[in-house]
Amino acid sequence: VPPVPQYLDFGVSLSQVMSLNCSMWQDNSMSVKHFAFAKFSEVTEQCFLLFTLILLMFLASLTGNALIALAIWTNPVLHTPMYFFLANLSFLEIGYTCSVIPKMLQSLVSEVRGISREGCATQMFFFTLFAISECCLLAAMAFDHYMAICSPLHYATRMNRGVCAHLAIVSWGVGCMVGLGQTTYIFSLDFCGPCEIDHFFCDLPPILALACGDTSYNEAAVFVVAILCISSPFLLIIASYGRILAAVLVMPSPEGRHKALSTCSSHLLVVTLFYGSGSVTYLRPKASHSPGTDKLLALFYTVVTSMLNPIIYSLRNKEVKAALQRTVGKKKILTHS
Repeated sequence: VPPVPQYLDFGVSLSQVMSLNCSMWQDNSMSVKHFAFAKFSEVTEQCFLLFTLILLMFLASLTGNALIALAIWTNPVLHTPMYFFLANLSFLEIGYTCSVIPKMLQSLVSEVRGISREGCATQMFFFTLFAISECCLLAAMAFDHYMAICSPLHYATRMNRGVCAHLAIVSWGVGCMVGLGQTTYIFSLDFCGPCEIDHFFCDLPPILALACGDTSYNEAAVFVVAILCISSPFLLIIASYGRILAAVLVMPSPEGRHKALSTCSSHLLVVTLFYGSGSVTYLRPKASHSPGTDKLLALFYTVVTSMLNPIIYSLRNKEVKAALQRTVGKKKILTHS
């Protein structure tokens, strides 16, 4: 039976409780059943400022991605493979941010920074699902661009609705399998304490750092998954864009070259932001990891890139901008009526 929690003594604050010995959160197997996220800062003003900035970026990300998905769904002119994948990307970004940011915001302004073992596993599963699915989907989008530019005569038949649906299903399916496999493998370990996660969400490396015993096989599994699901799709994207660039350079029409480059530049910028931060986080040697750097990188690929993606696609794509204007215009008409 766990001992009586010390925080029943009103002289002990909840923030102190988080740093107490984890024995009060262990069962008879002596495995930690609750974790606590580390504080961003001891200065209240800094936490409030960070809370405000992240909240604004979170709301901008949700609004932008939701509007793009709605605009594509309600405008038949955008019912093409490229925009089908873009709508899927928007749904992934919404799930991606919602799996991490709300708990982070709570930890910034509240002394209640704890999370149960089951809650932590759930967060890790969904974060991994959405992140890996996005890696695969970005590769599918690059392949779609390659087919549209390098094989335009066969594009309609080779990238039909069924093929696009299969590529999207495979992307989501791979994310689901990797998320389930990694989460199950990591949480089969025992956690004997300390119980404080030196991060703002249940990412794989910080949780592994709290596990008891030998975690070398788990770390190898994370690295192999990173190679297969980050490096491999990235190489496919590079190969696709290499072929696209070669095809664009021999196009006789300047207008055709400009349109092709404009279409691909938005996607290439998103790929660079997402894969760049993810690669630095999961593919660099363990010895070079530092909690401060990892937190900054995680903030970038969980908050900043998700906010920038709708801006990048809408600002550089006239069809998306027109569709967004029509969608917002319809909402205004319905509101006034």
